[in-house]
Amino acid sequence: MKLPPAVWNWSGGYIGGHLGGGYGRTSFSNPYGPSIYGDVVDTPVLLAGGQVGYNWQKNGWVFGVELDASGAVSDGTNTCLAASGFVVSANCKAGPNVFATGTGRVGYAFGALGRTLAYLKGGVAWQNNRGDVVNNFEGGAPQEKTHFDYGRLGGVIGLGVEQALTSAWSVNVEYDYLHFGGPSVATPPTVQNPPFAILPANITSLSSSYHIGKIGLNYHFGADPWVVRWPDAPLYAKAPAGAAPIAYTAGWSFEGGSRLWLSRGRFQWDRSAVASGGLEDPSMLISRLTYHGLDGLSGELFGHLDSPWGVFLKGNIGLGRFDKGHMNDEDWGLPPNLS
Repeated sequence: MKLPPAVWNWSGGYIGGHLGGGYGRTSFSNPYGPSIYGDVVDTPVLLAGGQVGYNWQKNGWVFGVELDASGAVSDGTNTCLAASGFVVSANCKAGPNVFATGTGRVGYAFGALGRTLAYLKGGVAWQNNRGDVVNNFEGGAPQEKTHFDYGRLGGVIGLGVEQALTSAWSVNVEYDYLHFGGPSVATPPTVQNPPFAILPANITSLSSSYHIGKIGLNYHFGADPWVVRWPDAPLYAKAPAGAAPIAYTAGWSFEGGSRLWLSRGRFQWDRSAVASGGLEDPSMLISRLTYHGLDGLSGELFGHLDSPWGVFLKGNIGLGRFDKGHMNDEDWGLPPNLS
């Protein structure tokens, strides 16, 4: 007599790795007053890392704890500290390079034999963020620059779905939202003209948030990692009796369809000032052109035609447009600064 398949149990420890990506924003407060533009730096994120955790299952409910850490590649710049068109604004740069979280998880196992787990998570997060605040070009005025490199505690919430592939391996997809209140970072002194005045060094407060998507692979302790099937899976499957398959006859065939995309983009073009030696200094801007908030809608029709002789014809046609967006043209070193 064959025993029924065992229900999968998520209890136990695990370790694994993940890849992911997403989008972040770092905001800079303006100590000189409300800005006419900027102060928010967009930072696209690519990351890779690992995680370790432990689960306890009670009936269908699964409770767990998890620690994860990721190295990140992320970088962005934008105009900041632009109190008016008469103030030499700065170029703010931010680039988080490390994330870590410690979370509690609660989920429910469902599906065939409880091998699918949907869960929510929340807890503490930590990031390391690096960047600069650099004054833009203003004729003969000396260029000033400050640098920051800090770690900061914050919070994280997320949700995901995990699927057991075998008794040893599972794969998951996850969305996380991370938020960090910022430290105080020094800003360099700058110039106002007209009327001419030197604005002394000051302090800006930073805050940052991130939307991250990840896909991960976990090994569950105590199971043989080399077994590629469930212990209760049959060694073979007997095909059900039925009608004989219909013989295939070569002929004409056509396949077609359509695709639709929604998108949002940003484009930034910078021109640097010429420093000593005749080379451009990328940290000292004299002009910046920014297109942002570009919402796009695009579509495509495609088709594939096969002939009885093994010759095929395929093609596609597409069309798209931007529905809205904004353009900012900034120049420094002109009387007065333009923004």
